Amino acid sequence: MPELPEVEALKDFLTDALVGHEVVRVLPVAVSVLKTYDPPVTAVEGHRVTSVRRHGKFLDLGTDGGLHLVTHLARAGWLQWKDRLPDGPPRPGKGPLALRVALETGAGFDLTEAGTQKRLAVYVVRDPQEVPGVARLGPDPLADDFDEAGLAKLLAGERRQIKGALRDQSLIAGVGNAYSDEILHAAKMSPFKLAASLSPEETRRLYAALRATLTEAVERSRGLAAGRLKAEKKSGLRVHGRTGESCPVCGDTIREVSFSDSSLQYCPTCQTGGKPLADRRMSRLLK
Repeated sequence: MPELPEVEALKDFLTDALVGHEVVRVLPVAVSVLKTYDPPVTAVEGHRVTSVRRHGKFLDLGTDGGLHLVTHLARAGWLQWKDRLPDGPPRPGKGPLALRVALETGAGFDLTEAGTQKRLAVYVVRDPQEVPGVARLGPDPLADDFDEAGLAKLLAGERRQIKGALRDQSLIAGVGNAYSDEILHAAKMSPFKLAASLSPEETRRLYAALRATLTEAVERSRGLAAGRLKAEKKSGLRVHGRTGESCPVCGDTIREVSFSDSSLQYCPTCQTGGKPLADRRMSRLLK
C-alpha cells in the first residue's frame, strides 16, 4: 500500500507534470472506482490543473474550475505516468486499469489496481473535505506544528496497542502497515505495547522515530519517477516484509505476527526484550 512517503513523492512528481496543463479526457474503465457522481468525473475536462496536494494517503488534484479530483490508491492501487498515452479509448475488462486521465499534450496517467479486492477510490468534489476519508484525518506527522507534546496528547487514553494506534488515520494521517513496523523498530518498542502506557521517555523515542523514519523515506523517494517508487520503498525497509532475515541493527532473526488480512514484522532483541510475540493464527494451525 502506498503510504505517506510514496504519496508525498507522487505529489511532487505530479506537481511538475500536471500543473498548468489542461485535462482533456477522464476515462473511467472500472465503474467501481468512482465514489461520487455529482459532479460527474468528466466535469474536470477542459480545466487546467492548478495544484497537487496530499492529505494523508489521498492525492488531490485541484483545477481552475474549482473542482478537485481526489484519489486514494488503497492497498493495491498505483499511478502509472505515461509521456504518451495509447491512442484510442481503453477497453473495459478484467485488467488492472481503473481510470485514465489525459492531458492536452498527449501525456497523462493511468490509475491501476491489482488483485480482486477493488478498493481504489476516485472522487470529484468542490472541497476535499467532502471526501469522508479526508474529513476524518488526524494531524499530518510531518507538519511543522506536529510536536512531541501533540503526539503525547493523541496517545493519552488510547487503550489499544501502539501498532494499531499508529495505523489509525483519524489519529495520525498517512502511516500504514509498513512504516508503522519501521517506526516501532527504530523506537525499540513492541508493537503490542499499549499506547496509553508510554512513559515520557518512550513517547520521546517514538516521536523521534516517527519523524525520522518518514522524513528519510520522503527524501529517498524525492525526485524519483512514479514507476520507481515501489522499488525504492521496498529497498529502504529494514524489518517490514523481511521475515526470516537478520535485523540490520542487532543481527537477530526478524519475526512475524500474522492476522486475517495482514502481518507485522519486528525484531525480538530490539523491540521485545528477546521474547517472541504470540502469533495466534500460527498457534491455531499448529494445534
